Amino acid sequence: MIPYGRQDITQSDIDAVLEVLQSPHLTQGPMVPRFEQAVLSHVGAQHALAVNSATSALHIACLALGLGAGDWLWTTPVTFVASANCGLYCGAQIDFVDIDPRTYNLCPKSLERKLEQAEREGKLPKIVVPVHLCGQPCDMLAIHALAQRYGFKIIEDASHAIGGKYKGEPIGNCRYSDITVFSFHPVKIITTAEGGMALTNDAALAQRMDLLRSHGITRDPALMTKELEGPWYYQQVDLGYNYRMTDLQGALGASQVTRLEQYVARRHELAQRYDDLLSDLPITTPWQHPDSYSGLHLYVVRLQLDKIRKSHREVFEALREQGILVNLHYIPVHTQPYYEKMGFKAGQFPEAERYYREAISIPMYPTMTESLQNQVVEALHNALGELDDCLSIT
Repeated sequence: MIPYGRQDITQSDIDAVLEVLQSPHLTQGPMVPRFEQAVLSHVGAQHALAVNSATSALHIACLALGLGAGDWLWTTPVTFVASANCGLYCGAQIDFVDIDPRTYNLCPKSLERKLEQAEREGKLPKIVVPVHLCGQPCDMLAIHALAQRYGFKIIEDASHAIGGKYKGEPIGNCRYSDITVFSFHPVKIITTAEGGMALTNDAALAQRMDLLRSHGITRDPALMTKELEGPWYYQQVDLGYNYRMTDLQGALGASQVTRLEQYVARRHELAQRYDDLLSDLPITTPWQHPDSYSGLHLYVVRLQLDKIRKSHREVFEALREQGILVNLHYIPVHTQPYYEKMGFKAGQFPEAERYYREAISIPMYPTMTESLQNQVVEALHNALGELDDCLSIT
């Protein structure tokens, strides 16, 4: 079986975690701050808050920006449900913006048209969450310009994108956003098993998220409303959550981040090889915007269904029958039953729905060998019914 994604755990990772297991601090020790600083050094932001998942990071980011009842959060329909659910957690209302047919990211032109209408109706969003699908950054310059014009805040959902670049600068530097979020799930570019991080250049937002990730509790006298009662003293000054990352996870992340550039470079090598090997098939391979250097978390192909004799499902199942554990990222959020109950319907976001009917994520991860990649390519030829008896993959 060849999975669509797989973590790479080295002896140095194991040693880092073992060192924590043998230390006095399994949590709330020195390793999470060390991991945060390592990521900051890579991306160039001012503040980083590591948490137990990217979903938690999205949640505290929304809360820090003041999202609440009566507000709107907009995002793309082609994303994991967390990109929208984070707004619901805060009591806000959710809407979506259709995707760009080439990048599969939130389309700035569609966003502008929707903002113009929302302004007329008095329903402008408080937060927009552009998602860097597959690791390719959105057109953040255009989205940021719209934010300046219409007054909304931006949370970059960069769960797929650590190690990537936009206009030559690291994704995560928050140049065009208020907050950026990373994910460290095992199939992501680097992993902490489960985990996430929120980054910002705003000290007040960082302080607020720091409180929210740990019950709203502080030991900082400057944030307290009463005098210290002793060295044991702390105060809960807000309603927060237990979203902390453990030192075990922080140690794994700090070790993994030392190989970040190596991992992303290898993904680019594999993607280029796929581009070449799949060029003769009736599929559309990922297009990369010249302003972007994708983290390449995923390699998504789109079937040209008018040119093949099988359905999307038949090709997907044929690949799995050959041991290729392909996946589909993602089912458009607005078509999920929970969101349909809110009034969303099929046909509202046609580019997203067209993408869903054609997309398949094929295996790609840094430890993938060319031999394994050849197996994926051959299986795809077989699944499409396009395999030539004389095919030679070199």
